[in-house]
Amino acid sequence: MSLNELSRQVGISNVNLSILKTGKAKGIRFDTLAAICRVLQCQPGDILEYVETSIAEEPFVV
Repeated sequence: MSLNELSRQVGISNVNLSILKTGKAKGIRFDTLAAICRVLQCQPGDILEYVETSIAEEPFVV
């Protein structure tokens, strides 16, 4: 499936989908993840990967 077709079926922009695809996104909304999984008929674990980062790279959250 092309990026254009996926973005159309999921309902998010091509640019945002590209950011997710390249791993440059800082997060993803659960409803967006659910829509991607619905369209691709997969589970979140099929498309997500955990990459450990150092504490210095993690955002500061209060």
